[in-house]
Amino acid sequence: MSSLSRRLRAQDGATSVEFVAVVPIVIALAFGAWQALVAGQVVWLSGGAAASAARAHAVGGDPRAAARASLPDSLHRGLRVRVRDDEVVVRIAIPVVVGERRLGVVSARAHLRDQQS
Repeated sequence: MSSLSRRLRAQDGATSVEFVAVVPIVIALAFGAWQALVAGQVVWLSGGAAASAARAHAVGGDPRAAARASLPDSLHRGLRVRVRDDEVVVRIAIPVVVGERRLGVVSARAHLRDQQS
């Protein structure tokens, strides 16, 4: 066996070790990016849910039902809606990408004056 072929085989082994070491890092970065996207989507959707709840409250409807209708089913579990005067506060728990836990809570406010008069 020539010295060149021995060196190439040694490099193949080193490449395999480097690949195995890098794969968990790449997976962790992918999960982190995915979690950031999920959190951003919850922030975005919370504003729309608050606006829907405020509109429903202004016309005498059910603000909680309106907020739930504007959200995907996966966010219903952590939803809280509070009405104070003309202001509606919607709180949504941010789901963790892997598992059943919650990462935190996002809150959004909206208000409309009573439209029934």
